[in-house]
Amino acid sequence: MGKIIEIRAPKILGGESVTEGIVKIKRNIGEAVKVDDLIFEVETDKAALELTAEASGEITEFLVKENDIVSPGQLLARLSVREVQEDKSEIPAIRDAPSARKIMEENAISAKSVKGTGMGGRITKADVVHISKTGQPTIYELPESVMSGERREKRIKMSKIRQVIAARLKASQNTAATLTTFNEIDMQSVMNLRAKYKEIFEKKYGIKLGFMSFFIKAAVQALKEIPEINAEISGDEIIYKHYYDIGVAVGTDKGLVVPVIRSADQISFAEIELTLAALGKRAREGKLQVSEMEGATFTISNGGIYGSLFSTPIINPPQSGILGMHSIQNRPVAVGNSIEIRPIMYIALSYDHKIVDGKGAVTFLVKIKSYIEDPNRLILGV
Repeated sequence: MGKIIEIRAPKILGGESVTEGIVKIKRNIGEAVKVDDLIFEVETDKAALELTAEASGEITEFLVKENDIVSPGQLLARLSVREVQEDKSEIPAIRDAPSARKIMEENAISAKSVKGTGMGGRITKADVVHISKTGQPTIYELPESVMSGERREKRIKMSKIRQVIAARLKASQNTAATLTTFNEIDMQSVMNLRAKYKEIFEKKYGIKLGFMSFFIKAAVQALKEIPEINAEISGDEIIYKHYYDIGVAVGTDKGLVVPVIRSADQISFAEIELTLAALGKRAREGKLQVSEMEGATFTISNGGIYGSLFSTPIINPPQSGILGMHSIQNRPVAVGNSIEIRPIMYIALSYDHKIVDGKGAVTFLVKIKSYIEDPNRLILGV
């Protein structure tokens, strides 16, 4: 038996990714084929693609059946290549693309006049079209090292935490009637407040004053005013939560986890920052307990730390909402009758429309905006 080569479904078609296709089998097991003999047709949502033999030989095995749905790169068949190949010198353009040969025949173009730019000098359809239009061969040619270079891949089984994340996010999309509303916040007041008291705060509490504690406090105040966003659906009932356990998304090398700040309405800015630091450290070390990630009534995710400017966060069920923070960028804005450069952050609220109406969602973000732009209101509770 000669060398065995594999025939796989294509990964790209016409420069675009192939999602899946229906396979049509054009040969039989044990049938001898020559170079470029048609073996499969794969019909995708974009077009039909012919898969031909790359070498002369015999089909030894089919891994699919007629009309099977196949995915990109899937193994379709195995071909036993003949040890002794036929003399190609007597057959012009034997490894050229079938579509290229057809155009050459229809336009009486000699294969010797076409410069093949495909793998191993193979003449492609583009080469023939170019010479038929210009009378000149294509002037580009990729190095053989590029055309035949190794395509390296690494396959790793999904971690348990990644499997859980994937399942929960998909469940959220399947069960929640999700909508997202947006607003923007002028961060100048909070930045000024932090700059004024950061040294005193850090000296007293041993922790830096961050933006997240302001947003947690603002979210708690807004949830008190729009209680349906701090609620969940259970059967035919709505459960309104009169406590505020805020989940804060934390990125780790194993995926996104959401530790919970318990009773965020009853603790200080310093206690929030210290709790965040401790939970974040345990999350990155993989030491979080399940109990520390359960029971949040609302979640905040800060994609801004990774440079995200705009996003639509996914609700963590059975919660009814999630607040997305983003990066701060200086922008020209109207302040009174003048234009000033201000540090602006976009914020987003994804909410379950089954329980939260558009008016409540928009009002919630307006409340967040007002508390952050005037942080003294958080201190006074007004």
